Amino acid sequence: MRARLLVAALALGCAALAGAGPAVAQQFDSFGDGPLEGFALDDQGTADPTAPSLSDEGVLQPVGPEIQLQITEGQSSVTLRSFPGTGSPVTSVFQPETSQAPRVVLRALDKMLGRPTDVDLAMGETVVFGRLAIRAIECRFPTEDPSSDAFAHVEILDTEGVTLFDGWMVASSPALSALEHARYDVWVLRCSEG
Repeated sequence: MRARLLVAALALGCAALAGAGPAVAQQFDSFGDGPLEGFALDDQGTADPTAPSLSDEGVLQPVGPEIQLQITEGQSSVTLRSFPGTGSPVTSVFQPETSQAPRVVLRALDKMLGRPTDVDLAMGETVVFGRLAIRAIECRFPTEDPSSDAFAHVEILDTEGVTLFDGWMVASSPALSALEHARYDVWVLRCSEG
């Protein structure tokens, strides 16, 4: 008896759906008669002083006066300029001048053995550490303070030739750009002059 009631209920439900008519999809992409109806460019220009403007040379012109910060000893020169459309001053920080070193010192860690190893490489040299091939491409350091930081371009391959890492590592922030490997960690310690 239950089976007959269930079949009858399903039949009534299907009939009600069939009587409702064909399903119609709602259309959302109709915005008027034409694709750009109501859109017009302002060919008169704008009188808004905060609107972006270019000089005759094609350079974005700053709005408002240049702002100089009070610099304390040990800080580099920082200039704040207000640009159109930003709503606030834009900080411009200058990168210190860097020099290239002929060698780089890396530290490689085998997590299974718990053994760190310092590796001293010349540029272009490759060393095999466990199942990794590590190649030093370039090492840079700040010219004014060689001991402060090192930036090294390193390529790391596994023994099958698959690239595991190819990029810049930063000595002061090893997690910023790191080798992602289950067994090995490699990071930059410093650039070396020889």
